[in-house]
Amino acid sequence: MTTHLPLADWERLTARDVATNGITLRVFEHGPEGPTPPGRPERPLVVLCHGFPELAFSWRHQIFALSAAGYRVLAPDLRGYGGSSRPADVDAYDVLTLCADLAGLLDDAGADDAVFVGHDWGASVVWHMAWAYPERVRAVAGLSVPATPRAPAPPLPILRSRLGDDFYFLWFQEPGVADRALSRNVRRTLVSKEVYSAEWAARSDEQLPPPPWLSEEELAYYVRAFEETGFTGGLNYYRNLDRNWELTTHLDGRPITPPALFVTGSKDPVAHFMPAHSLEKVLTDLRGHVVLDGAGHWVQQQRPAQVNAALLGFLDGLG
Repeated sequence: MTTHLPLADWERLTARDVATNGITLRVFEHGPEGPTPPGRPERPLVVLCHGFPELAFSWRHQIFALSAAGYRVLAPDLRGYGGSSRPADVDAYDVLTLCADLAGLLDDAGADDAVFVGHDWGASVVWHMAWAYPERVRAVAGLSVPATPRAPAPPLPILRSRLGDDFYFLWFQEPGVADRALSRNVRRTLVSKEVYSAEWAARSDEQLPPPPWLSEEELAYYVRAFEETGFTGGLNYYRNLDRNWELTTHLDGRPITPPALFVTGSKDPVAHFMPAHSLEKVLTDLRGHVVLDGAGHWVQQQRPAQVNAALLGFLDGLG
């Protein structure tokens, strides 16, 4: 059963703007500060990275549970989202630049390393963080999007041949097209049960209730944010897919060595085009592969208690 979070609890969190890598990130922070009390093992910093179309707010159920267990937690609105910088240049959203944002976030926090947890695009970013900055990753957990070996060729032509031009990754490529369609009715975009496409965009707007795991108050928080920012920042992540492939040539064949966890839902549609069968080819220290029966893509919001239990078990096992 999903428990809705009173918005006032979230709004009481400390939020600040952190200068990093030439931009600013709006970062929500919670948890103990200062030296670890005598007799308690030192616990690592935890950084939570959201997906598309989400915000740091998507971790509202986790940030309180993790901090209650003694972890200091940072949840940024990633580059292009919410209160963070939204550069106009599409090339400003490649995955190595996003990783450099997070490295600068650690510098600001005075932390040598952290446990990185990501969902959806945030999962892709934290897997790459563990590839590109292994010395700064104490451990890594991905939700919904698995770690996979580097593709043998640029990914967009592969996706086009397998899934056709209507696949949403491909529809997102032309600047301005999906941007306008998704922004036309932000509420419809955020509660849609369908995968975004040109056909979806061409239909008249239907009024749908939020899913059971999202209250009207929580939905309104998202709607306000995306009505203000639009969706271009997040769409630009997709527009760098082939460029990411080019920029990560030096990572080809490199394993992810920090302790790792993967969590997904049994009904997550991502599994149809990004299966998790190669996890052990990429992750040398896979501590868990958790599949939540009946859960879909928005797993940390839909099944917060189970995700929290998986994350806390993983964190506690780090020693």
